[in-house]
Amino acid sequence: MEGIANWNELTWREKRQKRFERWLETPGIEFKGPGAREHYRARAQRYQDLINQKEPDRVPVNLPTGYFPAYYAGYNLKTVMYDYGKQRDAWLKFMYDFGDMDSFGGPGLVLPAPMFDIIGHKMHTWPGHGTPDDTPNYQFIEGEYMRPDEYDKLITDPSDFWLRTFMPRQAKAFEPLASFMHLNPMIGLPFGTVTALSTPEMREMFRTIWKAGDEVEAWGRITGEVSRTALSLGYPSMSGGMSGAPFDMLTDMLRGTVGIFMDMFRQPEKIHEAMERITPIVIEQAVSSAEHSLSPVVMMPLHKGEKGFMSPKQFETFYRPSFRKVLLGIIEEGLVPMPFAEGNYIPRLEVIQEMPRASMIWYFEYMDMARAKATVGQNNCICGNLPISVMVTGTSADVREGCRKLIETCAPGGGYILGASASLEKGNMENLHAMMDAARDSGVSK
Repeated sequence: MEGIANWNELTWREKRQKRFERWLETPGIEFKGPGAREHYRARAQRYQDLINQKEPDRVPVNLPTGYFPAYYAGYNLKTVMYDYGKQRDAWLKFMYDFGDMDSFGGPGLVLPAPMFDIIGHKMHTWPGHGTPDDTPNYQFIEGEYMRPDEYDKLITDPSDFWLRTFMPRQAKAFEPLASFMHLNPMIGLPFGTVTALSTPEMREMFRTIWKAGDEVEAWGRITGEVSRTALSLGYPSMSGGMSGAPFDMLTDMLRGTVGIFMDMFRQPEKIHEAMERITPIVIEQAVSSAEHSLSPVVMMPLHKGEKGFMSPKQFETFYRPSFRKVLLGIIEEGLVPMPFAEGNYIPRLEVIQEMPRASMIWYFEYMDMARAKATVGQNNCICGNLPISVMVTGTSADVREGCRKLIETCAPGGGYILGASASLEKGNMENLHAMMDAARDSGVSK
């Protein structure tokens, strides 16, 4: 972490304490309104107590706001993906109208659609581009962006593979990179590099990237404004970085589900070599993504490790070893990994509970939470998992009752964050308030 000379000499707990102190001290944030700083510190301290396996003053809520602020403001997802001003206004309106929350992160996952349009992005569809205008989410398009005979290219030089093989396949604007020279020519003169970079195709690519960069910059100003405003009013951000499991990255981005499952039988050794090669890169990227955030929590969506995709033996063989290395690498840097276990992770509980005490948060989608509390929850914080169907179609009474049961099951002794099984798109404000009310009414420590 910047500004600490002996950082590499500290233990992971000492590093995390430094990050926790920064989370509470909020350097560079000017608080607005009476009590904003005190409210911020109380909220952030609540999360820190839970991570440290201490019982806080009450159970905090990770509200599943998702894209709900866009619809609450009278817009849809397409509108706020293309109009950054309306994106800002929608998220600020929701924040001001809702009032007291334990955390608020802003619209960082409402991606800038004009940038995708400009570069000819192929890996997603979004409202108005591949899906109807009123689609409430964007969709990932899985494909074999790495062929089965290209593992060695990835393993030998991941950066070169990413630049000259993957990027030209995932966006039209980057197609000229496919014929670009290798990045490591063993010659000191710059003529070849300059010549390769100055072809008409490359110049057009740079012009396109420049335009796309303008969109990213404009979008970043808006998301940053919302985040700073939330902080200044006393709302900490729950998540400060993003990462994932190496097997998921290899599958989601490169080989696809069909491809990776064929490889598990035809060339399993290549999967292991590739994951071993990219694991330190994944750790480095996780640390980098969290470095400029106050929150030390690193969100990690998990995809292919759940029951429906893998047997227990396959999980132990292909998924867990590299994933565990990433978790430990993130923890070693004083950060707090928060895997979001999408799907059914009940068969994994006894395996994944083997981690350092008070080192991470497990966020569950589909889970027997009593069993999670008795296993993973004995050493580390757990979060979840009110069904999103209850949030969307249930009454406020249904939401409060569901939250009450979760709190009674998971909160004793500390280490529980109330949350839903997924993020909200369309829904109603009353049910979000019901989650907060349930935490205030039932979540106070006895």
